[in-house]
This record gives sequence, C-alpha cells and structure tokens, in this order.
Amino acid sequence: MHQHEKLNYVEFPARDLSSTRAFFSAAFGWEFEEFGPDYCAFAGQGLDGGFYRSELYSDTRNGGALLVFYSDDLETTQARIERAGGRIEKPIFEFPGGRRFHFSEPSGNEFAVWSPLQAD
Repeated sequence: MHQHEKLNYVEFPARDLSSTRAFFSAAFGWEFEEFGPDYCAFAGQGLDGGFYRSELYSDTRNGGALLVFYSDDLETTQARIERAGGRIEKPIFEFPGGRRFHFSEPSGNEFAVWSPLQAD
C-alpha cells in the first residue's frame, strides 16, 4: 500500500541491464518486470524500484545515496554476492552497533549490507 509522502520507489542507472538483472536474481532472488529494452523493475524488496539503461552509476565516491540491505548472516550474504559476480568495495568492518560491507553490482552501483553486532 502506498503511504502519503513516504519513500515509494528508487531508480538506478545500469550500463548492462542483463548483467544487473542476473546479479540481483542470483544474489537475492529478485524477479523483474521488463518495460522494453531500456528499463526493468523490481518489487517486494523493501522498496520497489527499477534500473534504466545509462552509462552512469551510483556510488558514494561521487555523492550517490547508499542503499543498505539487512542480513542475519553477513558472511553468507557476502559469499552469495561474490558468487553472483558482485565486487566487494569495502570489506566487513565494525561501526557503532553493527558490522557491514559495501559491494558493487555489475553495472557499478554501490550498495552495503549490515548486521548487528553479535552478543558474546
């Protein structure tokens, strides 16, 4: 259900739509709806969105917003991302309250994954 004045959708550039679709399908089980050769959309992933064909990409080095996934098992998620063709941009590190890593998908867009610190 749409909520008034709440974030609803996000769009990312993608140099290689087919590689980007394949990556997110393999790493996270996403399904896509095609809207012609230059756009594909995803839904049900916490925030709906899409990818549009572009030579640009979003990363924090050029001021792009960082979207962050949550994981119950950071190492397993990292391994799945690497098997799917993602590149680790920042290895796992701690921050107050948790741990995270950053990765880029085949079109170059940067994302992060975080988990809370585990109690000993």
